[in-house]
Amino acid sequence: MTRVGEAEAARAVEAVWRIESARIVATLARTTGDLGLAEDLAQEALLEALEQWPAVGTPRNPGAWLTAVAKRRVIDGWRRRERLDDRYRAIAHDLAETREEDWEPIGDDVLRLVMTACHPALSRESQVALTLRVVSGLTTEEIARLLLVPVPTVQARITRAKKALAGVPFEVPDPGEWSARLGGVLGVVYLVFTEGYSATSGAEWMRPDLAAEALRLGRVLAGLVPREPEVHGLVALMELQASRFAARRGPDGEPVLLEDQDRSRWDRAQIGRGTAALRRAEALGGGRGPYELQAAIAEQHAIAPSVATTDWGRIALLYAALEALAANPVVTLNRAIAVAMADGPEAGLAIVDALAATGALRGSHLPPSVRGELLARAGRRDEAAAALAEAAALATNDRTRAVLLAKAALR
Repeated sequence: MTRVGEAEAARAVEAVWRIESARIVATLARTTGDLGLAEDLAQEALLEALEQWPAVGTPRNPGAWLTAVAKRRVIDGWRRRERLDDRYRAIAHDLAETREEDWEPIGDDVLRLVMTACHPALSRESQVALTLRVVSGLTTEEIARLLLVPVPTVQARITRAKKALAGVPFEVPDPGEWSARLGGVLGVVYLVFTEGYSATSGAEWMRPDLAAEALRLGRVLAGLVPREPEVHGLVALMELQASRFAARRGPDGEPVLLEDQDRSRWDRAQIGRGTAALRRAEALGGGRGPYELQAAIAEQHAIAPSVATTDWGRIALLYAALEALAANPVVTLNRAIAVAMADGPEAGLAIVDALAATGALRGSHLPPSVRGELLARAGRRDEAAAALAEAAALATNDRTRAVLLAKAALR
């Protein structure tokens, strides 16, 4: 071990936790059978590290050290019981015989952790909070900043989630439940990413830190279940969309829309990673799922030199396939834009008006926003200005509202 100062030790603990937290908590949860207890034990081990590492130095294998400390706390707790049953006695013996050098993170444990954090018994809000806590290793303060909610709200969600999971086996679900559970996991990851890609509220249009965390989770998941095509499809989608981040904001943080973006600022290395992930998904077969289809759409944008040279007809077909697979009014709006680019604004407007007649997305700024854009392209300026002003009044993000008001003023 190498002796370090308190500040350096704190940085080391933070770095180790961010990298190893999922493995540490997963290992403890498998041992104890209690996710809430595992997370508490891991936090106690962190505090012990902050106390000891400045004096004794950072261990050669910090993750193993933290896990061993937490396991010793489990043993101590069980041994303090007046009467140990055979099961606890056997587990305590096994743990006592385990050396730090023997510790090796097991991927299956992390997979169990992800699946447990996204258990269907939890609300989507709780799934997101618990995943960011126990899988990403973020503090409640960091999660609150990412989700733009008060710290007590995050704490309450995590507490409720742990209570709801009390007694739930820490395991990968049966094969019959696998597809539905994995779909929930992917949904949580993509929900986090989309909020980072285009924030629904607040002063910032984008939240790159949130999107980056979702992408990291997606990459971890792809390593855990490499034979699942939709996992690679989701990673491909996030890589391709994130590749445009540098060009999506101006010097003052103002939104820069697709047609105005400097494509030389798009991250070509990230585009390469995205297309490679999409090819892996396709090679696994089984037909394209929703994330693969969205990634294929993103790829069309990534390979086009400009908006004008984009293959909008192919994008419209991909959106139609996505709509048939998973009907969604937002997908319909995006198809309307693609159809308008391929066949003219009136063709797109027909789709938007048909969607509006169903009452879908009532109260959202999206339908009048898209309608305003297409009306402007059709030369119907007064109607366009009215639609864009309506969209601005409904927008909950400050940057989005400013863009819509500016467009309305130009019509």
